[in-house]
Amino acid sequence: MQSLHEILMQLAGGRIGVDEAQAQLMASGVLTVGDFARLDTGRLRRKGVPEIIFAPGKTVGQLLQIAGSLLEAAGRVIIASFDEKQKDAIDSRFPGMIAAGNMETGAIVLAKPDGQLPAKGGAIGVLSAGTADVPACEQARIVAEEMGCRVMKAYDVGVAGVHRLVGPLGEMMEAGVAALVVAAGMEGALPSVVAGLVPVPVIGLPVSSGYGLGGGGVTALLAMLQSCCPGLVVVNIDNGIGAGATAALIANRAAPQKPA
Repeated sequence: MQSLHEILMQLAGGRIGVDEAQAQLMASGVLTVGDFARLDTGRLRRKGVPEIIFAPGKTVGQLLQIAGSLLEAAGRVIIASFDEKQKDAIDSRFPGMIAAGNMETGAIVLAKPDGQLPAKGGAIGVLSAGTADVPACEQARIVAEEMGCRVMKAYDVGVAGVHRLVGPLGEMMEAGVAALVVAAGMEGALPSVVAGLVPVPVIGLPVSSGYGLGGGGVTALLAMLQSCCPGLVVVNIDNGIGAGATAALIANRAAPQKPA
């Protein structure tokens, strides 16, 4: 990553044009908010994954200031893992600006009227073993869509009735998805089953819907890590954000690139 001085010197010396200088400056942008946050406003352009606000541990005031600053800079902002008090404050401060998500999903998108989604052309699928796994899946969906991906989804298709999987999975493969996010709690079996059937990367998403010994997602995580099926990688428990971002990076990279 080049410094501001290096970018300006290249521009002054004619080695890069104005458009390239602007792109490099945007990719290296840092926005300071008070004395508590330094926002990576260039992450989407540089990495393909937007800056995402993780709400836990932030005061309502900090959260609103960070959200407002990112919204002004980027036109859209994702907020994840907020509590009810934080959500009420967001509703009050940014009325009518929630473009995706809700309290149940644990992630929302705030968008200005002119805040447009990128169009990358990638496509992913998101599967859940049970209904209890849906909130983590919805976080993955929201992030992938904010990265410009088309997302197909099928929920409650776990191994207790594995015949439910056949139709949706076939449709996803026919549609050409480049990666799958597969969420499961309990014994965490579904990602291994799916990874054994498809020719695309599978991101296993363990969910804290299990109970008793090994509950809270621990058994699901360990089962996915111990899978003998190649092509399955695993994120941490309930990390729908990370699963969706990873799947979208794969899909956007695999998608045919549009001419400049």
